[in-house]
Amino acid sequence: MTTPAVFISKRCILALAFDVTLKITRPSFIANVCLCNNQRQLTRHLMLITSLLMTLAASLPLHAQTFQVLEELLLKHPQLQTMSYRASSNRERSDAAMGLPDPIVSLGINNFPIFDSSFSEFLPTNKAIGLQQRFPSRTVRRARSAMGQAEANQFDQKRKQLFSAMRAELIASLHHKNRIVLQRSLAKQRDIKYDQLIDTVESAIQGGRPSVFRLAEIEAERADVARDLIDLDAQEAQIDARLIYLVELIPDTPAPVTPAPTKSGDAWSGDSMMFHASRVAGAAVEVLDSGVDEAKAAWKPEWGAQLIYQQREAGRNFAGDDWVSIMVTVTVPFWAKKKQAPRLRAAQASKAAAQAALEDVKRQAEAQYTYSNAVHAATIQAKLVLHQKIDAISDEISAQRAHYESGAGDYTAVIDGEITILKLRAEIAAEQARGQVAVAQMNALLVTP
Repeated sequence: MTTPAVFISKRCILALAFDVTLKITRPSFIANVCLCNNQRQLTRHLMLITSLLMTLAASLPLHAQTFQVLEELLLKHPQLQTMSYRASSNRERSDAAMGLPDPIVSLGINNFPIFDSSFSEFLPTNKAIGLQQRFPSRTVRRARSAMGQAEANQFDQKRKQLFSAMRAELIASLHHKNRIVLQRSLAKQRDIKYDQLIDTVESAIQGGRPSVFRLAEIEAERADVARDLIDLDAQEAQIDARLIYLVELIPDTPAPVTPAPTKSGDAWSGDSMMFHASRVAGAAVEVLDSGVDEAKAAWKPEWGAQLIYQQREAGRNFAGDDWVSIMVTVTVPFWAKKKQAPRLRAAQASKAAAQAALEDVKRQAEAQYTYSNAVHAATIQAKLVLHQKIDAISDEISAQRAHYESGAGDYTAVIDGEITILKLRAEIAAEQARGQVAVAQMNALLVTP
């Protein structure tokens, strides 16, 4: 497979970019550079090296797939296949539980004399062939079969829950990749703005304005941009690793935009059994309920039948008539107080524990849904506030530009405002991704048709 090799090469490039940037941006090195006039050139070299390495990493082939294709690949994940195999195994055990035990065939010689070896001298001497069959309680067998079906259903529910969780992670990864692309672009735009800002400040210095310390501040802010880019590269590498784990490739697929659940639409109806986790815990209760039925059925008798055919040889004093022996057996719960009763109490206690666990799971699922819903609502409000800030800063930029064009202002205020807007747009991208991830998590909790 070529995909892991591509991923490793990309990781190596990212590591190299991180190593080079780290060496150049060490505090001691920056402190020395700040005393030199070449700081601007060194920072540009840093950004150039990082950009070249990331361009090379970005040139590695990705896989253009639709989201539907990604879902089909996700269905082939080994964990999901494991759940399917376990469900199938328990169904087969359920069918086997209704079968009868194998019959027992016996061959032997009865009452054979030791010192006078003969089949015709002693009347009870015979050759015997026997057939024995046990008939366990049908109630017990039904309970065991029901337990196997319940365990199979439990694995089916676990598989659905796991697929929903993996699908949500896949959607979240795609949204984070989109966020990284946008934030990386905004960071590079900020770096360009810092170039303009440096040119403006240098012009002010040449004009006699005391702005030397502003240059050091700008270079420190540009170092933050470099660190932001490195962080974004590390985040992308981590996301790519999870994507390869999920679908065995790094897809170049747009993230699906999922609308927020509405009260009249696909939101949670209030039924706690609509959560995947509740269905899994409920299936566990069904398994242990079958265990209680099996424990109760242990008082039922177990029947058995035995047929023995005895072949005899005729002797001097008796005829050689053959014999047939028939026997029916039945179990009696004589030790029920020490055996069946404790097992029943244990099964009932296990079922009670599973029911308590179900209630706990319901509360946890409802709390997770409520939290994700709150996060989504918070991201909407946060984006509104950020957009309002952008509008306010845009108005301020317009005022500062008009003031500058009148010949009385400073153009650095305009550029500072534009840089602030780029930072706010990066925050909006983060809030947008966070909101979509919260929606994916809410949908992953619910059982969908």
